[in-house]
Amino acid sequence: MERLLDVVGQVSAWLWGPPLIILLVITGLYLTIQLKFFQFRYPIYMLKQTFGSVFKKPKGKGNITPLQALTSALSSTVGAANIVGVPAAIMFGGPGAVFWMWIIAIIGMAIKFSESVLAVKYREKNENGEYVGGPMYYMTKGLNMKWLGTWFAFALMIELIPSIMVQGNAVSAAVTETFNVSGLVTGIITAVLVGLVVFGGITRIGKVTELVVPFMALFYVGAGLIIVVINFSEIPEVFSLIFSYAFQPMAAIGGFGGAAIAETIRWGFARGLYSNESGLGTAPIAHAAATTDHPVRQGFWAVMGIVIDTLIICSATAFVVLSSGVWTREGAIEDPSALTAAAFASYFGQTGSVIVTISLIFFVVSTIMVVIFYGAKQAEFLFGNSAGNIMKIVYLAAIILGSIGGARIIWQFLDLTLAAVLIPNVIAVLLLSKEVKQLKEEFFNSEKYYLKDIKKEKEAS
Repeated sequence: MERLLDVVGQVSAWLWGPPLIILLVITGLYLTIQLKFFQFRYPIYMLKQTFGSVFKKPKGKGNITPLQALTSALSSTVGAANIVGVPAAIMFGGPGAVFWMWIIAIIGMAIKFSESVLAVKYREKNENGEYVGGPMYYMTKGLNMKWLGTWFAFALMIELIPSIMVQGNAVSAAVTETFNVSGLVTGIITAVLVGLVVFGGITRIGKVTELVVPFMALFYVGAGLIIVVINFSEIPEVFSLIFSYAFQPMAAIGGFGGAAIAETIRWGFARGLYSNESGLGTAPIAHAAATTDHPVRQGFWAVMGIVIDTLIICSATAFVVLSSGVWTREGAIEDPSALTAAAFASYFGQTGSVIVTISLIFFVVSTIMVVIFYGAKQAEFLFGNSAGNIMKIVYLAAIILGSIGGARIIWQFLDLTLAAVLIPNVIAVLLLSKEVKQLKEEFFNSEKYYLKDIKKEKEAS
């Protein structure tokens, strides 16, 4: 068994190294060119159509508001990776990794946009009158490849079991360390709270995430901003570190072991992609339920997900870690995941550690809540509504099992199953890219959408 786990570990490490990073970078660049660099050409318009329209009643059909769809999708992407993953990228790739994290976020916008546009276009209503969509639907209806949709749905449904165990373990470990509560108690309480939300369907999930996600993001980023303000004079130095070492190797200093340029790029790309989940096909499942008058309009909300997750929250972590100097301390490379807590603690004392722990708990619990919904939708697609409810129970049990460290052996397969989800989705998005391009051109050249919005803006000014 140990031999098998070693092989699985080596294959996973290789897959999530150059092969998948190259696949996602090429896909992102290809889609960016296909869509005529829309993320660079229309940033202000997209902001106005998303956050600028939060208090307006959304047009079109759907079960939840576009904001609720975004906060549901963000609940999945904003997680432990934002707090403990970023310092790991800095310790193994150097400060320059942050620059490459930003670059892949901007390129990844084209993938996230395409996935969500396709999810809305090919969505349908289930027996409960809810709009459902995502990769399994655009593979089945758009490509006429039900076998690929079935593969994706089954792979994601299974992948989420070890994923939820890992998340459950992260919550229990954080609570045990800070508040000295047993893992089993934490697991049971988490499972009960999550269960109350997920059995209410996407409408209840949307209402909960609409309240929780903005709060948790503001709480964490706000605390990070205080540290940045305290270190205001360090900001030019932080930017200098990020930009200068993005293009040259960095020598070892203090607790940092040094990094070659290839490692800097690899860690930056890997952290950015792992954090915002571009290409994984999960966020489109949430966006498919949104009330919208055109698939492209909801695609803008998907782009904003990357802005919040990677460009704001991950950047806040990076600035705190770099400006505080904890990354250069002796022994820092031995436990990179503890650096964010150490940075906050160096400014706020014990309160700083509590801030990071509470943020981590919020981030992880909200992730569990939404990924259970994703998994249930895969079961529903494969076997019908009742199967979705059965899988919800399986996932809730996985939280408890993970909180006591159970079945750690299957955690080793997590990255492999993630690849089994990502690869078919990226292939489907590439095969359907012409449809995304047509929908994008239709939106920006129609008197019903973009041109009408621009006309209204001119009249208002």
